Amino acid sequence: WHHQNINSEGAWAISTGGLTATGDTIVVCIIENADLPHPDLVQNAWYNWGEVPNNGQDDDVNGYVDDFRGWNPMTDNDNVYGGGHGTQVAGMIGATGNNSTGVTGANWAVKMMVVDYASTQEAAVVEAYTYPLVMRQLYNTTGGQKGAFVVATNASWGINGGQPADSPLWCAMYDSLGAQGVLSCGATANNNVNVDVVGDLPTACASDF
Repeated sequence: WHHQNINSEGAWAISTGGLTATGDTIVVCIIENADLPHPDLVQNAWYNWGEVPNNGQDDDVNGYVDDFRGWNPMTDNDNVYGGGHGTQVAGMIGATGNNSTGVTGANWAVKMMVVDYASTQEAAVVEAYTYPLVMRQLYNTTGGQKGAFVVATNASWGINGGQPADSPLWCAMYDSLGAQGVLSCGATANNNVNVDVVGDLPTACASDF
């Protein structure tokens, strides 16, 4: 149903994803823990190859120690795997296509970066989004030698009735990400309301990105 709703088949007729036309490895950051060792997801799990896992050092000098599988701001490590809801999200984004297993993601070969989040408090949200921002900035400034070519973030959570005026830094993160080349996707309320009237975070944020 969702593939027909967004015309995935039309996109697949052009490309099933993985790389840009110029050879950059496409990365989508899921802001939520997800079970990427799942057999239909593991092939598309993103790893920070500039980092040596579990050696207690910041090998790629990005400000994060041992961030090989992503980043968990709550525990300051890369313990990001698990979670049923985030796993469903990962499946819709990037379950491996044409492998006779499970389902198919919108992008058959995208690399999925997982960043967990502590809560919907503004400071915690900003901390979570900072990781993909730093990694895309690194990619941009090093010509792809470090970081990751993050093209999008996804947050399938938020605050019903949340007011952007109460979370200006949260909303501003989308402008910061956008300036580096990252678009962001957010889930809205699971009920029939006009979020421009009643409010919602993050989808009522005014960012163009």
